[in-house]
Amino acid sequence: MTIQADETPELSVIIPVFNEGDNLRPLAARLIPALACVESFEIVFVDDGSRDNTMEVARELNASDPRITAVSFSRNFGKEIAIAAGVDAARGRGAVIMDADLQHPPEAIALFVEKWREGYQNIFGVRRSRDTDSAARKWLTAHFYRLFRTFGEIGLPEGAGDFRLLDRVALDALKTLREQARFSKGLYAWIGFKSIGVPFDVAERHAGESKFSYRKLTRFALDGLVSFSTVPLKVWTYFGMAIAAFALANALYYVVETLIWGVSAPGFATLVVSITFFAGVQLISLGVLGEYIGRVFAEVKGRPLYLVQERVGGPRGAAVVGAPAKSVSANTVSANTEKAKF
Repeated sequence: MTIQADETPELSVIIPVFNEGDNLRPLAARLIPALACVESFEIVFVDDGSRDNTMEVARELNASDPRITAVSFSRNFGKEIAIAAGVDAARGRGAVIMDADLQHPPEAIALFVEKWREGYQNIFGVRRSRDTDSAARKWLTAHFYRLFRTFGEIGLPEGAGDFRLLDRVALDALKTLREQARFSKGLYAWIGFKSIGVPFDVAERHAGESKFSYRKLTRFALDGLVSFSTVPLKVWTYFGMAIAAFALANALYYVVETLIWGVSAPGFATLVVSITFFAGVQLISLGVLGEYIGRVFAEVKGRPLYLVQERVGGPRGAAVVGAPAKSVSANTVSANTEKAKF
């Protein structure tokens, strides 16, 4: 079913893209038939500052099928922000979030829709296996989930990622969360609503290579822990108390050793080791404080999450700036391939 530009589709499909020009056509070729399970749909590509022909392909796809739209950032803001922009732009009564590399099978959307029509509002895909990941990535992922379960303030389903279907009520809840350091997996769990997991098999990447290096993955994991846990701050209180107790016990031991047994307490070596140890502890604790203070600093500046340079297709009056606070929209652009003016 074809929808008019200003009509509300039943389902939106949000796809963040970065240098995925080789994947868009094969993805659209599989995705459109897979969406026969809904009455109407729109596909929203969110271009995160690509340097290849991603937007050129998106324009061609829009020209052949107006249900395919695109939003292009003024620069690279990161995948998590691109997901937020897609949520802002989605007009459907529900929305699927998926990757562009075809590792998330479009055919699984029908399973999500089935659960959605049963009344679930937060349907997430659960990977059956991680055979497509390297051994190092498997190890890091397993330990991250273990850390998050131990220290996180919310439950995070293991194997669940961005591939999911969210009802409009869940989408509207996400739109109120305008934090800069975003950890979407945690946000999906934080908003709650009636949730269920749907197993699926991850395919090999169709073309290109992953944009997530181990450095970016480590940063992403740190964002998740810091965003949803205050344990790293609190642990230093207990650590300080333990060190103070140890220092007191050590001092009493030296007093007894000197006064009763007449043994001289060691001097220089003990002093050097103690100073070095406490200096390291203080630097680590300052680093932890810095992580939290840095995030507070980023939030209080009140900058928008993203800036849109171009919008292809979609309704008139669509938002182009990610608002920093309660308001979701800030500026408007025309419906077809209009560039924002600065």
